[in-house]
Amino acid sequence: MYTILSNERICAGIYLMTVEGQFQEACMGQFYMLRAWNDVPVLSRPISIYNVENNSIQFLYKMAGEGTRLLAKLHEGDSIQLEGPLGHGFPDVKGRVALIGGGIGMAPLLYTAKQLDKPDIYLGFQDQSYLTEAFEPYSNKLVVQIGGSVLDDLDPSSYEYALVCGPLGMMKEAALRAEGLNTKMYVSLEKRMACGIGACYVCSVLNKNGHRKVCTDGPVFLAEEVDWHGQLSL
Repeated sequence: MYTILSNERICAGIYLMTVEGQFQEACMGQFYMLRAWNDVPVLSRPISIYNVENNSIQFLYKMAGEGTRLLAKLHEGDSIQLEGPLGHGFPDVKGRVALIGGGIGMAPLLYTAKQLDKPDIYLGFQDQSYLTEAFEPYSNKLVVQIGGSVLDDLDPSSYEYALVCGPLGMMKEAALRAEGLNTKMYVSLEKRMACGIGACYVCSVLNKNGHRKVCTDGPVFLAEEVDWHGQLSL
């Protein structure tokens, strides 16, 4: 069990939780399974690592269902179960790198940006931006788009690597724009999980080489390997 230092409401439906404790070193794009209840809901919730500082870890999440609603009710001093870090995260890339986040898809990108050498960062929001100032010290260029598509400001051919997290439709469009280019694009997929360690197939997704599990084979995949038609039809 770990202790919550804070659980701040950032804006409508968006929360930033800080948890105190000793944590294993994590890779960019990994996640934890969070749980603060006994029986219902049955499943823990997979939440990306937003930031790690000293003896604390932060999770940025959106209140979208029963599990995240219960997480949002937690306060300073409450206990929480954490299992992780889990998953196959972003590769440690060098050169010209773009980080692209859509909405709450920005969640794994701050910790990622801190591990890289000043990438260009593109963050898109539907209605209201939040926490963008946290990215400024770690970016060569920071582009914030409210409304429209953050991809409109992106020329993928300018980069050797692009690391993307956001809505499926946005990631598919980013992948299409990178087709035929020398840009290697990696996307972080989201899927409901049961165990988080590959023991079940709840988080199975379609890949051009067959089914893969988001919890262990991902959540990060090469964009060119994802069966985007299959993903969007699930």
